[in-house]
Amino acid sequence: MGLFPFFNKTKKTGKDSTVQSNELLNDDAASLTTEDVQTSLSYHPSWTVPKEQQYVFSFLSNELDPLKPNQISLSGIDIDQSKKGDWLVKAFFRSSLSQPVTMGPAELLLLGANDEVLAAKEFDLAELGEIPARSDRPWVFTFEKNVQRVEQVPTEGWKIAFNVQSLVPHQLDLEQTWKDALSTEQQDSLKQIVSSLPKLKDREVNFSGFQIKAQDEGHLAVSLFIRNGHSQHITLEQLPLELLDAQGQMIARGSFKLDKLQVKANTSKPWTFIFPKEMILIEQPDLSKWTIRVPQQ
Repeated sequence: MGLFPFFNKTKKTGKDSTVQSNELLNDDAASLTTEDVQTSLSYHPSWTVPKEQQYVFSFLSNELDPLKPNQISLSGIDIDQSKKGDWLVKAFFRSSLSQPVTMGPAELLLLGANDEVLAAKEFDLAELGEIPARSDRPWVFTFEKNVQRVEQVPTEGWKIAFNVQSLVPHQLDLEQTWKDALSTEQQDSLKQIVSSLPKLKDREVNFSGFQIKAQDEGHLAVSLFIRNGHSQHITLEQLPLELLDAQGQMIARGSFKLDKLQVKANTSKPWTFIFPKEMILIEQPDLSKWTIRVPQQ
């Protein structure tokens, strides 16, 4: 392993972040004790650790605070910067569970002293191997320059944390007015549509139309999903839209004011936009197929 030279300091500059195991794993583990758990040092089975390095790891491990039962924790140690500008975040992955645990893909956040996001990246935590019960394992998490959101590498008070929201399946986000107006069957139908849509890319926001209705007054009511692939909520105040028919002709265009409409992280929110007849450019559009889009600037 080429990581050993990185663990050459015993001073810890990072903080700890801790979550209950059921927030990350598909289990409902319940401990029979409420006593604090002091984790023990564990190395990846492929490692051959030199004796002088074992001293550094043991010192750092022994300095870690106890955990409560059924917790998963990331304990930040120190950060180095590579010649390419990547941040090499040294941390312990810790588990107070009474059984071994193996993780999968998860987004990790590097947070500053005020919990601001400094970098974000998805890691395949299966690379850490099986983490034994009540143990801590040292690891280096590399945040490349393109996933960093600030220029300066943090030096004190930072922490590395799980983005728990990234582990939750993409869901339907219904406003209360929609919940009140739709039957259970209609809500289930919307959930099925959301689950059938293509997976969003990281931090992608897109718009997918699912219903269009001509109204008596000559208006067009267009319902679409506002899809948020971010790991954080987004708020929309104004949204320009263009409506195209099956022939690719522009049917209508307009800009809609939204009262700070919030779309939760990793969800799709249905919303209906009314194009008044004044915005409609074609009298008899071909609506056998249609597209709604945000115009390119």
